[in-house]
Parts: sequence; structure tokens; C-alpha cells
Amino acid sequence: MALTGSLLRILFFATIFFASEIFAAQFRELRDAVVISSSNASARERKAVQMLVQEVGKRTHLNWPIINSFPQSNAIPIVVCTAAQARDFVPEYTQAASLPTEGFRLLSATISGRSAVLVLGNDERGVLFGVGRFLRELHMEPGSASIANDLNITTAPKYPLRGHQLGYRPKCNSYDAWDLPVWEQYFRDLAVFGCNAIELIPPRSDDEASSPHFPRPPLEMMIGMSSLADAYGLDVWAWFPAMDPDYGNPKTVNASLQEWGDIFSKLPRLDAVFVPGGDPGHTQPKVLMALLEKQTTNLHRFHPQAQMWVSPQGFNQAWMDEFLTILNKETPAWLTGIVFGPQVRLSLPRLRELVPKQYPIRHYPDITHSRQCQYPVPDWDVAYAVTEGRECINPRPLDEAIIFRQTQPHTIGFLTYSEGCNDDVNKTVWSGLGWDPDIDLKDILRQYSRYYIGERYTESFADGLLALERNWRGSLLANPEIEKTLEHFKTLERRASPVDLRNWRFQQALFRAYYDASVKTRLAAETRAEAQAMDLLARGQESVANLDAAEALLTTPVPQPPENARIFTLAEALFQTIGMQLSVEKYKAIAADRGASLDTLNYPLNNRAWLRFQFKKIRGLATDDERKKAIQQIVHWTDPRPGGFYDDLGNPARQPHFVRGTGFENDPGSMVSPRVDSEEDLVFDEPGETAGVPRRISWMDHVESLYDSPLQMHYSDLDFQARYKLRVVYGGDNFKRKIRLVANNSIEIHPLRSKPYPMEPIEFSLPAEATKSGKLDLTWTGEPGLGGNGRSCQVSEVWLIREGAPAKH
Repeated sequence: MALTGSLLRILFFATIFFASEIFAAQFRELRDAVVISSSNASARERKAVQMLVQEVGKRTHLNWPIINSFPQSNAIPIVVCTAAQARDFVPEYTQAASLPTEGFRLLSATISGRSAVLVLGNDERGVLFGVGRFLRELHMEPGSASIANDLNITTAPKYPLRGHQLGYRPKCNSYDAWDLPVWEQYFRDLAVFGCNAIELIPPRSDDEASSPHFPRPPLEMMIGMSSLADAYGLDVWAWFPAMDPDYGNPKTVNASLQEWGDIFSKLPRLDAVFVPGGDPGHTQPKVLMALLEKQTTNLHRFHPQAQMWVSPQGFNQAWMDEFLTILNKETPAWLTGIVFGPQVRLSLPRLRELVPKQYPIRHYPDITHSRQCQYPVPDWDVAYAVTEGRECINPRPLDEAIIFRQTQPHTIGFLTYSEGCNDDVNKTVWSGLGWDPDIDLKDILRQYSRYYIGERYTESFADGLLALERNWRGSLLANPEIEKTLEHFKTLERRASPVDLRNWRFQQALFRAYYDASVKTRLAAETRAEAQAMDLLARGQESVANLDAAEALLTTPVPQPPENARIFTLAEALFQTIGMQLSVEKYKAIAADRGASLDTLNYPLNNRAWLRFQFKKIRGLATDDERKKAIQQIVHWTDPRPGGFYDDLGNPARQPHFVRGTGFENDPGSMVSPRVDSEEDLVFDEPGETAGVPRRISWMDHVESLYDSPLQMHYSDLDFQARYKLRVVYGGDNFKRKIRLVANNSIEIHPLRSKPYPMEPIEFSLPAEATKSGKLDLTWTGEPGLGGNGRSCQVSEVWLIREGAPAKH
């Protein structure tokens, strides 16, 4: 029997009533709470209490009073103090003095018959991080703040160093637009998740001296950020590259001491200086270490307890050997520790093994870039790589957790390499795992969503962040998640309040969801257009006429994806809310690969630039036979002929003979395992006279191995009586670096040689002995002992062609 409307209404309101009763039984309402702080609280403890009250006020519009004793009223007291100070308020909860550094206890308690909440820090920082965790545990909505009745958390951090580099410089995609109030808010946000250190960049680095977005001069901002961090009790590090050409010259050394000392003297707080050995900088270790010994004395004139750290970034093998010899034989007492960062040619475990134990190791993980970096997105579809680019909005919680768990046990902690707020989720993941490596990753995302976005987004936004990462898994066209992710965020968007829609973290997630969908829509359309053009060329007889028709198909604009209008609106919103520069022309980003993904939204996703370049060459051939032959080579580009094999090595779906190694999960930095990476074309669409030959899509990605690690392919079931030739396209981002090819570990196919540029296939006849067993192993290696980024061994396409097999016509 159908329920009547009245009965349905009764059931509805009954459900709401019982749900509210259950909630009330499980949670303690803090609408009328007061915050109790010790009259002996330090300035930083008072800052933490102020942060608590202000951050709750922003989200709830409640105004919790701050008092120094238990109230006479019935208001619920929230006691925020150190464990030592707690004896003045709650002596029964005073703990022993030997509590872990930075730890705290959160407790919903009953004191003298009245409800109370305790936030008891083990020390000054423990108060700050206790407040942060309390904010993450609170359920806040306008007019309401509540906490679980069974709240009982006692915790301390696993890693003593948990921080992020926050560089005020033109290279960053947003930081250069931030003034001190924005920085203070971000310091608070990071501290809430357990960050205890920030790293600053001096006015002179490998950047332009100024940015059109700077609200104040770099040194003034550096001083202000140092002062802000000190107010909250956060450690202040400075990343100081040694970029001058000759530190063997006493005049250069003296000028450097003067320059660095001037900055040291002006910073209110400076706990450590980190000097990268490279990227930027290129100074031989013995010269660099002599400079840093003097700079340490210089540093101690103004900050007597400050530490000096150095990394072997960019060192070749000879310099790495020299560096390790200095550490092991001279054991410099002025040096505090070693930093493992991008462009270190040793794995972190191997570095830890070779560095004397007296020197701790700090990680400097790149969490901000998505390709051509320390930890690129594994097997990233080239369509994403050339549109979203190197420094896009990149929540990668699962990837970052893998990187963390594979690397951190060898370190005392981390200060991440960040170049903007595009990696905000990744910062939170690292901070959370740095405190508790065993925490459920989804819980970090839930807390991120509840605290930064809002109570009602706790699950839905966390799910959305994971969905954005799934969007980047595998082949874009074959990935069914993209449409689901967009619909998920559209649902959140439709239900969002105006305040939600002005939240820059909400805007970032929306931007990514719309952007991913736009790329897939256009990729499908451009792929179809190219297939139609190739089909036309394959069927035709009159070559020139067919070229014109095929070119018309390729150059007919595909309809703009429906998502694009919203993408441009969100880009403007992000510029207004957080200073994100998603376009060079419109928002004055420093470069397209520095987060300006709006400028590459329409980057070609098929081979039309390369094809039009080839068509122009074909039209200049003397005869129809020549033109027809050239057209057939294009149409059958990937055909290895009967008995042959083809691998598009940059495409994980088309690399059947590639030896992949242990993979990202076991070797996220690709120190021993090869990986897929990408390099955008120099030619955007129209082939110009000075731009060179446009790249095929299959040349924009490649597999690569780093430093001395090999790149290998394996073939079986070959015809042992046949002769084969090898056709290969060498790719990558540095064509001056050399590459070597050997068959079966003993037969040199070619010695170290530069890769052809402009890119083109090159062929080598294989000796019969290479394939007489019916199997073939190919091994590429780069220049031995290489420094820098180590990227030289990069291969895009490989054909193994049985000689004598007829070509298709």
C-alpha cells in the first residue's frame, strides 16, 4: 500500500530527529565554548591559541573568548596549554616531563562534573600541532562547532623535519603574487597538518630579478616571511645556490661572503642553510666545500646555532667520488648534513650507505612537477603531458605516498621542492605521512577536505582528489574515469555555496576536472580526423590531390570542447583568489611550462604539424612515383613489414619488447628502472622556417634510463635464418648527449654517438650472429659518469625489420 504524503513527512522528520539525537550522543557541541590559555603561555603558544580562535571563527562565525582560568558559566572549557602548564587547570591530566618533542594529547574529558576538551602540548610546538590536529578533528559549519565525545589522541611525529620550500621568485606559478597576509595564512594551513619548517629563497637565484606580480621587494619579503615563521615557532631554512663561475678566485669568495652575510644579518630567524651542488651551480666539490666552510663561519656571526647542509646535485661520477672522499676522510665538523634531491646520481639508500653516519640526510623531493623531473607521473599519456604540462595542478596522493614510503626511512625528514600552490594536496600528504607514516592516506584526504573545503565535503572532495589522480592512469582515450570525475565535481559545483566557489582549493579541483575532460574530448576528435586523412591517402591514386584533401581534413578546426568556457572562467577565478598564473599573455606567467596550462589547452594532439611539413616536402618531389612512395611511407609508418616488429616506446600500450624493470612502485625515482617521459615540440602547430622539423606525437614521448642505468629491449621467436635491420628514433630533451647501442651484451651496433637533430629515423643492419639464436637483446646506455639530470639514454620508436620483406604499397 502506498504511503500517504503526511506519513512520509512524519517519517522524514522522525529520521532527521533520530539522526540529530545520534549525532548529539556522539559529538560534543562547542557553540558556547571558551578557550583557556595559561597566563604563563609563551608568545608562540598565545599565537597558536589565537590561530585556533580565528580559524574556528572563519568557518563557524563563532567568537570563542580566550581566558586564563575556568569560567564560572556553563560554557565548555577548551584547555590549550603545555602538559607542564596543565597542572594549573587539570592536575589529574598532568603527564611526566619526558614527553616526546612536538607531541600532544587531545581529549574530550569530564572535569569536576563538567564537559571539557583538553589540547595539551608536550612543548611549545606541541601546542601548535595540538591546535592543528584539533582543528582537523572539529566538525565546523556556520553557527556550530562540535567534537567527538570519545576524542582521545596521544601522538608525536615520526620524523623531526617536515617542511616545504616556499620560494618568492618569478619562476613560481603563484607564490610571487602573495603578500605577507597570504603567507601567514599558508603557514597556518601547513602547520595544521604538522609542518614544522619552511625554506626560503634569497633575492638572487636562477631567476629574473623581479616579477610583475611582486607586492614587495624580494629581500623585504624574505625578512617578513622569516619573522612570520618565527612567530609560529617554525624552523626557517634558506636555499642558497652558489652560482658564481669561479669560487677558486678569492675576490669571488669575498664578494659571496659579503652578499650572503648581508642577507644572514637581516633575517630575524635562520636555522639552516642548504646549498645545492647543482641545479643551479656548478662548482667542484673541493672548491665548494672550502667556500661553505667560510660561509658557515659567516652564518654563525649572525645565527650562532644555524646549520649548514649541502647536496651533491648535478655531480658527475668524478665529482661524486671527490665529495664522498671529503666526507669520509676529512669529516668536516662545520657541516651538519647532506641533502638528497633531484639530479643526484646515486639512489637514496646508496647515498646513505656511502655518507658517514655522523651526517644525517634530508630529502628534498620534487612534489611540484609532473614530467621531466625527479618523480614524473608514471606512464603519463602524452596528450596530458603536452597540454597540462610540467607544473600543472597535480594532486597525486597515491604516488606521493609511494615516493614517501620508498625514500623517507633513510632520512631525518624532508623539505619538499615546491614552485607554487599547484601541489597543495601533495604538501598535505607529505606533512601527514611525515607525522605518522602509518596513517590511512584516505584519512589525510578526508581531513584536507573537511578543514580546507568544508564539513559536508569530507568524503566527496576526498573521493574527488583520488579520482583526479585516476584520470592520469593509463591511456587517456581508454580511461573511463575522466567523464565520471567531471560529473562528480559538477555535482559538487551545483551544490556549492558562493563561499565554496570562491575557495581556491575548490577552484583548483574543478579546473583540473574540466581540463582533463577537455583534453580527452579534443584528443578523440583530432585522432578521428587524422585517421580519416590517413584512410584517404591509403585509398587514393592521385597523390597531390589526395594531399590537399587530407590536409583539409587535418586543418579543419575541431569543435571546441564544451568544458573550455568553464576552464577560462576558473583560470580567472584562480588568478583573483590565489594569484595563479595560468597564462603567459593573460596573467603574466613566466613561461608556458611554469603552470601556464591555459596557453597549451589547444596544443595539437595529432600529427598534423609533422604531416603538413611532410606534405610540403612531398609536393616538391619531381615525379608522381616519388610522391606516391613518400605518401606510402607516411601511411604505413608503424608497419614493420612481414616478420618484423614495431614498438612506440613512449606509449605503454605499444611497447611489447621493452624491459620495464621494477617500476614506479619500487623505484619511483627511476634510479635503476627505465621510465616513460615526455618533451613538448618546439613547433606548436605551424612549421616555421627557423623552428626545425615538427615532432610526431610518437617523438614527443620516449622511454629513458638515467645516468649509467641501461635501457633494454628483448625479442624472442625470431627467424634464426633471416637477416634483420634496426630502425630507431632517438628522442628526448638533449640531443648533444651521446648514446650507445649493443646487441646481446657483446655486439656493438653503434658506439657512443649524438642523437640526430632534427629528429629522424636511422637504420643499422644487424649482423647474422645477433639473431642466429632466434632471440635478440638490445641495450642502450648513455655517457658513463654523467652528471646533471642524467637524461641521455632516450628512445622513442624502434622497428626490427626482416630484410627482404616486401614493403606495403
